[in-house]
Amino acid sequence: MLRRVKTAVMVSGSGSNLQALIDAGKRGDTPHLDIALVISSKKESYALKRAEQNSIPIAVVERRKYKDDIEGFERELLPWLTRYNIEFIVLAGFLTIFSKDFTRSFPGRIINVHPALIPSFCGKGLYGIKVHKAALDCGVKVSGATVHYVNEIVDGGRIILQKAIEVMEDDTPEALQQRIMREAEWELLPRAAELVAAKIAEENDEGH
Repeated sequence: MLRRVKTAVMVSGSGSNLQALIDAGKRGDTPHLDIALVISSKKESYALKRAEQNSIPIAVVERRKYKDDIEGFERELLPWLTRYNIEFIVLAGFLTIFSKDFTRSFPGRIINVHPALIPSFCGKGLYGIKVHKAALDCGVKVSGATVHYVNEIVDGGRIILQKAIEVMEDDTPEALQQRIMREAEWELLPRAAELVAAKIAEENDEGH
């Protein structure tokens, strides 16, 4: 019998990448992925509504409460992951950088989507619209999206999938952001999540 891997999707904003994962599941494209929990770092995140509309349990662990105390944030987060038996974490527009201890406690089990072709336009401070502004300021002709494993280095984990998108002459940061989301992120993230979930399921089966 196909084993589905209990997954937490972590969000901070509108949840469009979460929606891509939900839609892929409904199409049958992610058979190993069981979205068991959606965790938001902001209580006003629209992603929480998307989860509720699809009967997915939600949790809010507010990042702003902890400021520079990432360990405190992680201490509040961990009981939620334990309660829902989470085996795999997908960061889908999640704006918090985890500590080394946290990432090493989920080796090969945390992935992130980044709106550029890593190693370009990535690292500390480059997220959201800032990535696309930096790409346009450099005059690149191609950008795209990357799904990668998460480690203690910002955007530093091994790449799983990438897709390139042409940059148009008249692109604004907002236009480029929307096109990369539609044509790259929403396609890559479900594909990568399924690849990793299938691998986790296989590893667990071998371990029994």
